[in-house]
Amino acid sequence: MQIAVALVSLFSLLSLISADVVTRFEDVPECMEYFYRGMVPKWGAATPDVARICQRFVNRYHFATLYDTHHRIAVYSAYHFQPSNGGGREKRWFVEPQLVNSSWQAGMKDSYWLGKDHPGVYQGERQALNEDYTHSGFNRGHLNPNGHHAVPSRNATFTLTNVVPQNAKLNQNAWRMYEAELTDLFRAKCSKAYVLVGAVPSSDKWIGKNQTKRVNVPDYLWNAYCCVDNNSRPVQSGGGSARNTEDNWVERHSLDELVEFLQQFTNEPVGELFYNNCI
Repeated sequence: MQIAVALVSLFSLLSLISADVVTRFEDVPECMEYFYRGMVPKWGAATPDVARICQRFVNRYHFATLYDTHHRIAVYSAYHFQPSNGGGREKRWFVEPQLVNSSWQAGMKDSYWLGKDHPGVYQGERQALNEDYTHSGFNRGHLNPNGHHAVPSRNATFTLTNVVPQNAKLNQNAWRMYEAELTDLFRAKCSKAYVLVGAVPSSDKWIGKNQTKRVNVPDYLWNAYCCVDNNSRPVQSGGGSARNTEDNWVERHSLDELVEFLQQFTNEPVGELFYNNCI
C-alpha cells in the first residue's frame, strides 16, 4: 500500500515537473518563484481564454507568462532580474507547443522544428507566429526583456508568447532607455528585483493576415517592480507606462498610481500587483 501511494506521489510530481501550460501558477512551485512572496496578481485573471505558461527552456523554468489566446499577446510576464553574463541575441523565435495541443511536449520550441515533429498542423490558432510580425510595421516587443537576464534565461525571452506588436520608435528609444534605467537601479539597490511587464490590448487595432485578425496591437505597455534586500524586505518599488505610439514617452508611477492606471481598463478590481504592495 505504501509503495502504491509512493508511486502515485511520484507520478504526480513528474506530471507537475513536465507541466508548462498550467491551470494555476500555484501548481508549479518553481513557477511561483517569479512572484514576490508567492502572490499572483489578480490583474488579467478574468481575461477570457487566458493561458498560464511556466516558460520552460533547456529543461528549466525561467519566468511566467499570463497569455491572452484570443488577442494572441501576453497579459503580462513575471520574472526576477539577473545581471547579464553576455551573449548575443537569440536568432530563433519560439512558440509554445502546448498551446497547439495540450498533450505535446513541455517547453518552448522553434516553430520550424515543431512543424517537423507534427507536419501539417497549424500552430497559430491560439498564439502568434513569427510570420504574423513579418512586414507588419511593428517590432516584436519583449515584455520580459532579454537584457534583464543571463544566458540561458536571456534566450528564453525570445518566445512569441512573451512579445507584443510594439511601435518601433518606442521599442528602440524610450522603452529601451527605461529598461536600461531599471538595470542600473536593480544592480545598485536590489538583492533581488521582482518584475511584471504587461500590455493593455486595444479594441480595434490588429495585425491582419489574409483578412483575418491575427495579433492585437496593444494601446499601452506597463511595468511594475518590487526590489528587496537580502532578507526579502522591500527597499524600493515603482513602475511605468507608455502609449504604444510614436509619442515615445514612458510615464513613471508609484505602484498605487499604476494600479489606478490599470483600473481604468477593467471592471474587475485590479488589486495589489505585489504582496502587501511591496511595503
